[in-house]
Amino acid sequence: MKSKLLKPVLSALFLALAFVMPFLTGQIPEIGSMLCPMHIPVLLCGFVCGWPWGLAVGFIAPLFRSLTLGMPPLFPAAVCMAFELAAYGAVSGLMHKLLPKKKPCIYCSLLVAMIIGRLVWGTAMFVCMGINGGAFTFAAFIAGAFTNAIPGIIVQIVVIPVLVMVLESPKIKKIID
Repeated sequence: MKSKLLKPVLSALFLALAFVMPFLTGQIPEIGSMLCPMHIPVLLCGFVCGWPWGLAVGFIAPLFRSLTLGMPPLFPAAVCMAFELAAYGAVSGLMHKLLPKKKPCIYCSLLVAMIIGRLVWGTAMFVCMGINGGAFTFAAFIAGAFTNAIPGIIVQIVVIPVLVMVLESPKIKKIID
């Protein structure tokens, strides 16, 4: 029987990873932020703990990091990232729950979450920049959501499905149960 504390404890672990991982990638100035280090624990949280936990961790992580460390800057970056990461966590968890537990479906869930999260980020940036009296162009959206994030997108597509498969393997499930 699974403990009622398992999902909150794992979610706290994923939140801690989202807080710490930018320190690790920040040591590589050329591509550190392009690796999107906060995305990985949030997406994993959705897969492992379910959509409500993924949504919560995704929304809290950038705001918590901004308020405690000043990075990312609160407005508009952390606010827009909060909505983006909340979408990642929610969609990855919901898709993983609804689709069969097969390897191709993990990739499908991940890709849908990544696309929806980026669309949510673009919408949030458009709104926030409009509030500030600025403009958020389609070119800025493509650059921020895709072009500048290519290293992170590649890492996510390679690493997350493997980690999900490992975490859902019978040996790991036996330890958790």
